[in-house]
Amino acid sequence: MSAPTDTRETSDTRDPRATAAPGPAGANGAEGTPATDRLRELLLTEERPPRPGPFSASLAFGWRAMLKIKHVPEQLIDVTAFPIMMTLMFTYLFGGALAGSTSEYIQFLLPGIMAMSVVMTTMYTGVAVNNDIAKGVFDRFRTIAIWRPAPMVGYLLGDAFRYTAASVVILVVGLILGFRPGGGPIGVIAGIALLVGFSFAFSWVWTMFGLMLRSEKSVMGVSMMVLFPLTFLSNILVEPETMPGWLQSFVNVNPVTHLVEAVRGLMHGEAAMGDVTWVFIASAALIAVFGSLTMRLYNRK
Repeated sequence: MSAPTDTRETSDTRDPRATAAPGPAGANGAEGTPATDRLRELLLTEERPPRPGPFSASLAFGWRAMLKIKHVPEQLIDVTAFPIMMTLMFTYLFGGALAGSTSEYIQFLLPGIMAMSVVMTTMYTGVAVNNDIAKGVFDRFRTIAIWRPAPMVGYLLGDAFRYTAASVVILVVGLILGFRPGGGPIGVIAGIALLVGFSFAFSWVWTMFGLMLRSEKSVMGVSMMVLFPLTFLSNILVEPETMPGWLQSFVNVNPVTHLVEAVRGLMHGEAAMGDVTWVFIASAALIAVFGSLTMRLYNRK
């Protein structure tokens, strides 16, 4: 005799969806539509926000750089405390020996020390780029449908604020120490604008190194090795005529020398158009050469 067949249903053979209690309307989506279907409708809609243009994308990344300063305000030490220290130290260290008094020396020194502080600050652009690469942020940037140079331009726009802040801090300290620009407010503004524009172009050198080198310490090491000869072997602290002939040959072709001469001339109302024109040409060349190399490395990184 065969055993009776058990016709009872077990919980394992039932479809769990058959006994699921319906949720309230709108719990999983609009008017009972599942959340996945609602999400699909949003993603497949024909009305999409327009793709940002080069200018708006660059401004967005520039604002990102400003927000980093807001959240880490100690980043401003190199454009506040450092310029003040440099101005006071060189004024009182060399003023009496080179010009007879600090008030006389500050007239010559201040445009040069302003250029030195701002140009040396440009190296932190490469450090920031290298740091974002190490954190993987650039991998995300490359997946966004934006103008490809926008992240790099954004870095430099944010740093332009730092350059301007350093220039203003040094100018205020100089005015307190007795600096009196013969070019007036217009000459001072023109000198600072020229300095910031050249520093913007010069920063492309460090963005290239930031992409090329493997650590931020390497970027800083290479930057200091380049910046120290360019800044100290120039007309920032003394006139080139007091130097040996072989050193004058380097100083006279040093791009920082032409930059300082142009800024000093604008501030004192004695601008030489040859130096100003040279700065514009050098800035355009830096952007054309190192900007192209930076984007080539960025696209292949």
